[in-house]
Amino acid sequence: MTMPSPSVFMHIGYKPGLTDRFYPTRDDLLDALVDIIRGEIVALIDEGVTYIQLDAPQYAPYMDSGLREDMRRRGIGPDQAAREAVEADRRCLEGLARDGLTLAMHVCRGNSRSRWLAEGGYDPIAEELFQKLPVDRFLLEYDSDRAGTFEPLRFVPSEKAVVLGLVTTKEQALESEDQLRRRIDQASRYVPLERLALSPQCGFASVASGNAISPDDQRRKLELVVETARKVWR
Repeated sequence: MTMPSPSVFMHIGYKPGLTDRFYPTRDDLLDALVDIIRGEIVALIDEGVTYIQLDAPQYAPYMDSGLREDMRRRGIGPDQAAREAVEADRRCLEGLARDGLTLAMHVCRGNSRSRWLAEGGYDPIAEELFQKLPVDRFLLEYDSDRAGTFEPLRFVPSEKAVVLGLVTTKEQALESEDQLRRRIDQASRYVPLERLALSPQCGFASVASGNAISPDDQRRKLELVVETARKVWR
């Protein structure tokens, strides 16, 4: 089961003059969202769900120099806002780990109708995000140069895994197996191979209209992921 990260709503959901009639500050709204999302996660665990993933597109703007500057113009400190987002996600998940349950976090850079939201490496948020979130694995988008280098993976703790989103869901062009294996090798300089995995960078449809990629293209990309993974982790 995938769940929205609570702080994703802070960028689009807090409307001065409207929201503050019910939640005086953004922190008040975030506190309420944390309680709602955590309650849903606990209910899913109680029902026997064994994989729960937070999807978090709100981290993308904190990696983009242009969007960070736009935040500053609006009176928002991007580093402080990023720390608050991590803290909210941490509160949703803290203390929920148990045998047979996998907790995960997907950091999304935008995917609706083959578009993207932000660019820039994980460097500005890597240490805070990777070291403070109580998850078992991070699913990270690395399908284009917009994602930067693998160097920020050095902050991933030794007990956590990284799923490399190297196969794009935005375009029909099929990546080569050799290309994927080279990039996996590069990432393994920072995270050991046994703690790495391979996946598409995101879903093939973030909205009902989907991305600019056919079902046949999608199948070929999934087959490529499986074939490559079998050879790398045989």
